[in-house]
Amino acid sequence: MLSKGFTCCTDHAAIYCFGSQLDDALLKRYEIGPQAYRDAMSQFAGAVHIITTNGSAGRRGTTIIAACSVSDSPPMVLACLNRENPNNDVFVKNGNFALNTLAAKHEPLAVAFSGVTGLPPEQRFALAEWDTIDTGAPTLVDALAVFDCELVDSKDMATHRVLFGRVTGLRIGDSVRPLLYHERSYHVL
Repeated sequence: MLSKGFTCCTDHAAIYCFGSQLDDALLKRYEIGPQAYRDAMSQFAGAVHIITTNGSAGRRGTTIIAACSVSDSPPMVLACLNRENPNNDVFVKNGNFALNTLAAKHEPLAVAFSGVTGLPPEQRFALAEWDTIDTGAPTLVDALAVFDCELVDSKDMATHRVLFGRVTGLRIGDSVRPLLYHERSYHVL
């Protein structure tokens, strides 16, 4: 039984309830499958970034949308990487990363760094102009913004690793249209 002021709805084999009180009989956990979760997450519109690193463990870059600000004092960002890909271990081993925010014109670069083209890492980096700011991580010269970071912490959560970086270098590019990812494809704002 629902308590007064409660609304429930169903969607693709899941039940969602909203309100202030729920009868104990309804306090059940519903299994949310990976595909249903990915389908729901595809409705998030996110800025597209290429996260890069370089150091003794090697150079790597990959396309992500799971990144955000943590603090402005001190300046910190976080980025999420699939930890089931062993190639992403270099970010922690190097202790640095650069978060390069992409503009609309960078869509081919985002596709290349996502891995779907099968290009080896050196060919991916050859598609654009890169430099370094502070940590040695590759920074995209014409990115909308670059956050060059010293890795201060990382947390493994389920399939992903959350990287926390203190921003030690910053570059703000031209104010142009950002590249977004929504419903499993790229879009321009």
